[in-house]
This record gives sequence, C-alpha cells and structure tokens, in this order.
Amino acid sequence: MLKSLRPSPEWILRVSLGVMYLYSGFDIMARPDIWEGFIPDWLYNGLGSDATVSLFLKAQGAIELGIALLFLAWFLGKWGVRLAAMLAAVEMALILVLLGVDSVTFRDIGLLGAALALFQLSTEPKPTPENATS
Repeated sequence: MLKSLRPSPEWILRVSLGVMYLYSGFDIMARPDIWEGFIPDWLYNGLGSDATVSLFLKAQGAIELGIALLFLAWFLGKWGVRLAAMLAAVEMALILVLLGVDSVTFRDIGLLGAALALFQLSTEPKPTPENATS
C-alpha cells in the first residue's frame, strides 16, 4: 500500500520544475529591474530602451508562469507535460548557447537535463500488465 503513496519520478520533476518556474515567473514580472543584469549587453542594446527591456522581461516572466502552469496542471494529461518540458528544454538550451556557461548559467545544465528527462518520461507508455517487465 505504501508504494502507491510514493510520488513517481515524473511528478517529482513536474512539481520541482513547476515551482521553480512559478518563482522565477512571478519574480521577473514583479521586479524586472533586478533581472536586467542577466541580459547580455548585445541583447540589452538590441532592445533599444529601458521600457523595451522591462517589457521583454515581463513577457519572459509571463512565459515562465505559463510553463509553470503546464507543469503543475495535472488535469491536462501528458500533452501538457510534454509541451512544458519541451519549452523548458528549449529555454535552457537557448540560455546556455546564447549566454554561455558561467557562474550563474551552469545551473541551467541541470534544469535542461531535468526537462529532457521529463519529456522522455512523458512520452513513454504507461505500464500495463501486458508491457510491464519484472
């Protein structure tokens, strides 16, 4: 009976990634000025003005809140998890490619791995007596 109360690896990844995205999404939207320092100079200059940078960051926060909701919305089924995991993996990969690995972004390697693992878990068929292995 206790085994049925244990959360699956998929749920552990969903909740942890979902909570992380909730935090970052809310924080980016509430305090975009604090997050400006993480924008590389080439992107900051390309956005043109402080108002555009703030709008960009608020949009980033809104996207991250959307990803969080997809991770945490159990009622959406596997498609919601797959979409959230794919978006999270793309975001983390873009951060690593565009910003490089440094004293902050190195953590995104683990987040990328977690998103990819969750994507893979969400594409595997649910075990049934017919396809379960002992």
